[in-house]
Amino acid sequence: MVKNKKIPLDEFLEKRKDILMHWPTGTSELLDLDTAVAYLKQVPEHKHFAKKLRYAKENNITMIQPRAGVALIDAHIELLNFLNKQGGADFLPSTIDSYTRHNRYANAEDAIKQSEKEGRSLLNGFPAVNYGVEGCRRVLESVEAPLQARHGTPDARLLSEIIHASGWTSNEGGAISYNIPYAKNISLEDTIRYWQYCDRLVGYYADHGIELNREPFGPLTGTLVPPSISHTVAIIEALLAAEQGVKNITVGYGQCGNINQDIAALLTLDQLTNYYLKLFGYEDVYVTTVLHQWMGGFPKDEAEAMGIISLGAMVATLGGATKIITKSPHESQGVPTKEANAEGLRASKVITSLLKEQRYPENETVNKEIEMIKKEVKTLLYATLNIGKGDLAQGVIKAFEAGLLDIPFAPSEKNLGKILPARDAHGNIRILEFGNLPFEADIKEFHKNCLKERATQEDREVSFQMTIDDVYAVSRGNLVGKPKEVMTP
Repeated sequence: MVKNKKIPLDEFLEKRKDILMHWPTGTSELLDLDTAVAYLKQVPEHKHFAKKLRYAKENNITMIQPRAGVALIDAHIELLNFLNKQGGADFLPSTIDSYTRHNRYANAEDAIKQSEKEGRSLLNGFPAVNYGVEGCRRVLESVEAPLQARHGTPDARLLSEIIHASGWTSNEGGAISYNIPYAKNISLEDTIRYWQYCDRLVGYYADHGIELNREPFGPLTGTLVPPSISHTVAIIEALLAAEQGVKNITVGYGQCGNINQDIAALLTLDQLTNYYLKLFGYEDVYVTTVLHQWMGGFPKDEAEAMGIISLGAMVATLGGATKIITKSPHESQGVPTKEANAEGLRASKVITSLLKEQRYPENETVNKEIEMIKKEVKTLLYATLNIGKGDLAQGVIKAFEAGLLDIPFAPSEKNLGKILPARDAHGNIRILEFGNLPFEADIKEFHKNCLKERATQEDREVSFQMTIDDVYAVSRGNLVGKPKEVMTP
């Protein structure tokens, strides 16, 4: 039975032998921990994720980072350098391919060979495990910004070993956020164990004077996720990581669209994560925040898409996010060209530069959203702890089984899937169907009244049709999915 307890060093080292033995990479000598520690200690400061995040937060700078990754190593390096030099990316990703995300390294190897034959990428990302430490170090040494692995891997143990030994100083993911929104039937018991190992590895490096950054995936399904639900998952994953010794954590949030709600969400994400880390005894964890630009459907028109990108950059900067994960104007078309990716970066960069001295003014609407988010997060977090009898790991498993935690539109069979969100008249994301969420009557009444106000304005019933309309609304140029007969021309 998995528990939220730090893995003892001897147990961790024994597990490590087994992982490296069963998944040989051909560069095992570079995975020696002393060798890896020595290499990480000489990573230049400007390529160090945690250090650059600290600088950004302490100087009130919102930095930018794209998603990007291709199959062939030379092309991947070229892509990253283009995004850094032509797009102005402050941080660089290596988005990992789908075969690697599912630990199908033989398939990834075949795709690499086929990509070499055809001279183009036949993978939707960079196959880091197949290139091993030697290849991943080559990537780091060929770029001039910090590197992060971004992936969606339920079991990222070998991937984590390789990227950190390669000098990549950040890894995205978590036991919930890289399971429930990504997988169909992988148990939370397993993914908690997998990510405890990934975080214990980061804790090992911390014990040897190396601060690596960890970033739970904030947007979850990216579709009408109420802030309190994504916040609760982010805080839980931060607490699980801190128990294993992680000292630098970036918690994320996916842009929802209403400016007041998004600002309130960014402010509370930082406040609540710091509050609960300290409440549970983790006093020395440095917290930063990241806003993911709109994760839902994009319009086909590039000018309209750039408007959405710019709105996300504005909200992130005014809300004090440390970092933005950017989108491109080709979002509705599939994988963007490097030029389009750079355009999204540059559009975001000019917004962050113009607004860097400004913050969103305090107002009654934002304060009300802050109050509700805090109340809802407290309810969800303590319900999780209570059902786990004080153990957070067991609480997560049992809370999802009971529907006390529930993520809208998630594919996982471990998610009850009983809640439904919808927007209110102002575009805030509210809860239409609560399922088994443990909210008191006053919280439920607040959400119901917000949706009733919209229904009255649109002369229709509060129903699932609102949800359907809202899912498609932004791609059609609106935030709230109103019926056609009440749409303004």
